[in-house]
Amino acid sequence: MTRATWLTTTLAIGCLLAGCDVSMTEQRKLATYSPTALWPDGTTARPLPAGVVAQGDVERAALAKNPPPVSDALLARGRERYDIFCGPCHGLAGDGDGVIVMHGFPAPPSYHIDRLLAAPAQHFFDVMTDGYGVMFSYADRVPPHDRWAIAAYIRALQLSRRAEIAEIPDAEEHIR
Repeated sequence: MTRATWLTTTLAIGCLLAGCDVSMTEQRKLATYSPTALWPDGTTARPLPAGVVAQGDVERAALAKNPPPVSDALLARGRERYDIFCGPCHGLAGDGDGVIVMHGFPAPPSYHIDRLLAAPAQHFFDVMTDGYGVMFSYADRVPPHDRWAIAAYIRALQLSRRAEIAEIPDAEEHIR
């Protein structure tokens, strides 16, 4: 064994042994809500970052069950979000013939079939939230208000295919 090899081996073993200590498994830590000079507010509890949602958040759960009122702004937002998140698979007209389907992915059902025409807006919201079949959940990508906007826009797409001129003044009532 050369002197360089012996020195390298000894140094490596020394570094490994220096790391073995009880202090690695018994580290000092701050108890939650205990006072400390470490933070300007004097407590170890840190505020939650913006956008964090507590599990079982009552306000968010209420928003998921209570759709906002339909308005031109809501439908415009729904169209924008639909084109971004839904259009690639469902197609811009809702026929299930989006770009992704042209590349070999399974075709989603058309929004214009009887089953989905009869489905309530809550169904579309729930599918976006939980996923369905091969569609994964969009709950982490699309906030609840935007999911309701998309559901309203889907209903508008459905109505536009079967609309009669006489029904147009009452369209807001039919979108839900």
